[in-house]
Amino acid sequence: MSNIPPLKEAIKNAEAKGVALGHFNISDSVGFWGVVNGARALSIPVIIGVSEGERDFIGVKQVVAMVKSLREEINYPIYLNADHTYSFERVKEAIDAGFDSVIFDGAKLSFEENRALAKKCVEYARSVGREVLVEAELGYIGTSSKVLDAIPEGVSLENLTTPEDAKRFVKETGVDLFAPSVGNIHGMFRNIPEPRLNIDRIREIRKSTGIPLVLHGGSGTSDEDFVSAIKAGIAVVHINTEIRVAYRNALEKFLKENPDEIVPYKFAKSSVDAISSVVEKRLRLFNMF
Repeated sequence: MSNIPPLKEAIKNAEAKGVALGHFNISDSVGFWGVVNGARALSIPVIIGVSEGERDFIGVKQVVAMVKSLREEINYPIYLNADHTYSFERVKEAIDAGFDSVIFDGAKLSFEENRALAKKCVEYARSVGREVLVEAELGYIGTSSKVLDAIPEGVSLENLTTPEDAKRFVKETGVDLFAPSVGNIHGMFRNIPEPRLNIDRIREIRKSTGIPLVLHGGSGTSDEDFVSAIKAGIAVVHINTEIRVAYRNALEKFLKENPDEIVPYKFAKSSVDAISSVVEKRLRLFNMF
């Protein structure tokens, strides 16, 4: 019989220990094994995320089958999250497919529209007869996990989520997890300094909402800011761009050194190992190893 705690309990346990769960996005089985191997090297829980585009590529039901089958086979706490979902219909699709959690991303909508749709997602999640966590966002931090040359259009490092708005939003929607704008941005910068997180704002929002906070756009954030953010109330940290870069760099290096290799599983292994290395490094930091 499985002794794997539900995701809500895993997050609660992390907060009690003063650490955070790592959330890593995948686009295929290479990313999947890279994340799994990195987490298993430390014997700690991990969340696998798939955005709308990523799950369209892998298959919504297929990625659920992949995660659940391995979780059951090795009795290991691997959780699956439907990352950045922009409509109720696609939230419903992920819940119906068996995801452990979903993120409704209404950050570009008005407060009222975001609140109404997030509440609708929560109500549906509560109706399905199993525990599905619902996360929502307040404060726009961009949408693309890629290498950037400038701050994305529409993103402001001054207009952060306020504790008052966060408290109202959480109270009126009933979400389980909350992702604020606290100086974080999706993606990594190529030639300009990474923005610093507003640690005091994280602490204030955690206190005002009373629920676990999620840090999106973690790639490129300094180790110092990660540690301070976790201590201030961040319970889950998202990393995507960083492992995409590791994936591509490893693949390019292998193919350059082995120009005649055409067997996918042979050249993909270098990317699995590169992703695993990043995941293990990040999880060590998030868990204060």
